[in-house]
Amino acid sequence: MTMTHKERVLKTIKGEPVDKMPAFTGFGAVLVEGLEKYDLRFAHVHLDADEMAKAAAATSEMAGLESIVVPFDMGVEAEALGATLNTYPHSEDLLYPTLRDKFVHTADDIKLPEDIANAGRVPLVVEAIKKLKAQYGEEYAVASWVLGPFTLAGQVMDLNELLKMSFKEPEKAEAILDKLSDMIIGVGKAYIAAGADFLSLREMGATSDVLSPRAYKKQIKGFSQRIVDELKATGVPVVYHICGDTNMIIEDMAALGADAVSVDQKNDLKASREKLGDDVVLLGNVNPWDVFTQGSKEDVEREVKASVDAGADAVWPGCDIWPSTSTDNIKTWVETSHGLTPRRNGA
Repeated sequence: MTMTHKERVLKTIKGEPVDKMPAFTGFGAVLVEGLEKYDLRFAHVHLDADEMAKAAAATSEMAGLESIVVPFDMGVEAEALGATLNTYPHSEDLLYPTLRDKFVHTADDIKLPEDIANAGRVPLVVEAIKKLKAQYGEEYAVASWVLGPFTLAGQVMDLNELLKMSFKEPEKAEAILDKLSDMIIGVGKAYIAAGADFLSLREMGATSDVLSPRAYKKQIKGFSQRIVDELKATGVPVVYHICGDTNMIIEDMAALGADAVSVDQKNDLKASREKLGDDVVLLGNVNPWDVFTQGSKEDVEREVKASVDAGADAVWPGCDIWPSTSTDNIKTWVETSHGLTPRRNGA
């Protein structure tokens, strides 16, 4: 029986049999070709729910990607906490919004909004999710994502200050991460209430390139666990992602109990699969820039097959798809995936 894109995606995340291997992501995948289709400017799609929804959906409409994901920038939570967002409104270049005001030095500097669902641009993303669900929700998986607390901390305070605090005054660092976890849970639940079919928790900054495995276990894992537990309690699947070489902490990542684990191109996917066994849903790990953006269709086909051969349940890019990526390369990702036998074959 042929499944819808949505059914295929959600069953894959849950580790259930599917008719063919899906091609989807839990990260941003807005393309210049999609912006051109709707005559949109990249600097403005972060500020308007209708434009955000159109830009996200265009990638599925034009290339067949089976998930539609909002938002695109990493400043939603930080802005809602008080950081200043710069969207470069007068630039025609592909510039993601950046944040000013590293205003957090202690937990007391973090003032959680009384109504997180209506703080900053959170309601804008909520509205975009609702628009996408209304128009595409029967066919495609509509998804969203939130930052992990360590990564969010790096948006609102100096990362070196946080790292020093973690070593010298760990209880103060934990108080900051605890408050930020409350913020993330609130934002994630707002997206879920709007209709998100699955949610990714992106603790990108907690990579082993920055933190030792011991530091991850001692200071990050517990907060990730709390967020995963709270979000999963809603009944919506959760994917947990960390960037960089995660082989030394992959078992700890899987132990959180998220429905799936996502890794980037620095991860040795074959080694991770061997450590985790067959039961854990593992997503990854094609290089989004070198392969999807800069590579040929032949490069995409080769790397998609390589990730599946290494043990991926579905191929994800290691991070967001860069907007200048061609629609043809995304189509190749989709077509190659659909031609491969799923690890959990329901055909």
